[in-house]
Amino acid sequence: MSTTTEPPALRDALGLIKDRERVAERLLQSSAKHSFDPDTELDWDAPFEPGKWFWPPELVSLYDTPMWHRMSEEQRLLLSQHEAAALASLGIWFEIILIQLLTRHIYDKPATSAHVRYALTEIADECRHSKMFARLITKGGTPAYPVAPLHHNLGRFFKTFSTTPGSFTATLLGEEILDWMQRLTFPDERVQPLIRGVTRIHVVEEARHVRYAREELRRQMLRAPRWEAELTRIGSGEFSRIFSQAFINPKVYTDVGLDRRAAVAQVRASAHRREVMRNGARKLTEFLDDVGVMRGVGRRLWKSSGLLA
Repeated sequence: MSTTTEPPALRDALGLIKDRERVAERLLQSSAKHSFDPDTELDWDAPFEPGKWFWPPELVSLYDTPMWHRMSEEQRLLLSQHEAAALASLGIWFEIILIQLLTRHIYDKPATSAHVRYALTEIADECRHSKMFARLITKGGTPAYPVAPLHHNLGRFFKTFSTTPGSFTATLLGEEILDWMQRLTFPDERVQPLIRGVTRIHVVEEARHVRYAREELRRQMLRAPRWEAELTRIGSGEFSRIFSQAFINPKVYTDVGLDRRAAVAQVRASAHRREVMRNGARKLTEFLDDVGVMRGVGRRLWKSSGLLA
């Protein structure tokens, strides 16, 4: 594949598609200026502060449910800690998938291109993020919360057989909802300093990953044959259903002394929780609509996931 400038006529509903190499060069420059080593950047030896949250209370799954109102403040704080560990576990699972998707994407591309060099830079970012999340779980003393075996094996299938635009759509799904939540977390002084530090690093570095994925998805959807575009729509809709189901491992409720079935039922019935998840997905679903992903069966699957009104 040539690394020359893209034809200037390549455009979609959002406008002109930017040159792939120029986008990658800018992202490489940003990476050189704004990359972090969590092992040295964060104070892992500092104890957690009593009375502080591990996740903003409004983002805890049971917030404003009848069960939440019956819980003590201590139990609410404990639930926030276990949910933070569950989200860190989800992040590790997802980023390991993403690393493999990126490796597949660049396998046949020129190794000296800026596009490939940035993908390798992002893979290095994701390796650091996964180690950071694992260290955070260990620091908190909670269990790790792997996704259900069904979702784990569906992830194995997806990372092997997804279309290229499907891979970038799933990348954005995994990154943008958590990014929205983390942007609310890192400036929140009610939250533990270590959690705020972890989310700050992740937000800064994920902004580049989102830009890379968005630009490439726009290009891919323009060039995809009809069968591939339709498979991407259906696959992304199904992945949105998996992601929404896997978002919080229900074992967290048992581990903090709650009735698991009752907690799951109240989360599913919670208007507040639905609004949180839809707000987190809104920028993404609007973008996917603009680039032609949210159509037909795929759109109906997104609605059934609860991430799209």
